[in-house]
Amino acid sequence: MRTILLLFVFVLAACTEATEDRPDEVRPVRVIKIGVTEGARSIEYAGEVRARHETRLAFRVGGKIVERLVEVGSRVQPGQVVARLDGSDLKLAAASARANVKSLELQRSLAEADYKRYRELREKNFISQAEYDRRANAFATAQSQLAAARAQAAQVANQVGYATLIADVAGVVTAVEAEAGQVVAAGQTVVRVAQPGEKEIVFAVPESQRSFMEGSSSFQVSLNAIPGKTWKAKLREVSPAADPVTRMYAARASILEAGDEIELGMSAAVEVAGEPARKIEVPIAALHSRGADPQVFVVEPKGTVRAQKVKTGGVTGERVVIESGLAPGDVVVAAGAQLLRPGQRVRVLDEK
Repeated sequence: MRTILLLFVFVLAACTEATEDRPDEVRPVRVIKIGVTEGARSIEYAGEVRARHETRLAFRVGGKIVERLVEVGSRVQPGQVVARLDGSDLKLAAASARANVKSLELQRSLAEADYKRYRELREKNFISQAEYDRRANAFATAQSQLAAARAQAAQVANQVGYATLIADVAGVVTAVEAEAGQVVAAGQTVVRVAQPGEKEIVFAVPESQRSFMEGSSSFQVSLNAIPGKTWKAKLREVSPAADPVTRMYAARASILEAGDEIELGMSAAVEVAGEPARKIEVPIAALHSRGADPQVFVVEPKGTVRAQKVKTGGVTGERVVIESGLAPGDVVVAAGAQLLRPGQRVRVLDEK
């Protein structure tokens, strides 16, 4: 038993010694030496041609649409009839209001006659002052009621006119949002009319690129339908709130010197270029993530690697822009970073 125990101790010691004597694995890696390049970052966004001014036409009263006289693409002029509502109820209300005015006119005439008669009696001291005051107040009340009824009748008469939707601007119908037979509420959009004149591109910007886009002064527009030609544009507005679904900000850029060849609804591309700047780039394969922040492995002079956290600033082709974390002259592992661990020894194959 003692012999077996001694033999086990000798074997364990031999294994431990062999393990301690085994050198660390040296991995071959390809590296890149960090340099600074001069260049301007540019980003392209997909968009659509829209009119600068677009009017939503709607009825000022609710009701059932009995006729719609325009379609998408129709050109309208100021004063042109666009749609009509069923005005039967409005006409009945107008007739009722006129009858009420007539009745109150008769009441006012009767109250006026009483007032004049009692005023003469008061002057002769045949009636008391209180009786005279009652007749005067009745006449004043009849006058006020008649004035209110006339105002209401005028309002109802206007509503009869509101049953006809009339275009107040010239333009092109870009959308129809209500059909004949549909019951609409007051203010509900029936058609949208794009006014002629200035045209612009509507596009969406991600949260991470909003500051870059707002700080740029170079906007260039190209259209899929007109290849080989570009137009300069100017950023007009950016929505202060992101879309709750896409988390992107709606932006509009006015097209400078837009001609008639640019038609509404055309698909477009907006290229936004930043100012030339010195930037550091590394291959995408050099990045790895072992936590919340992206990292790269920097090769130390003694032949080991060190994990370095970096802040990225976007992708250009197959390279990533590094905003902070690296300096010119650093040697970074260009590929195979996922197979390394901090402090591991490496053998440099080449340097780009």
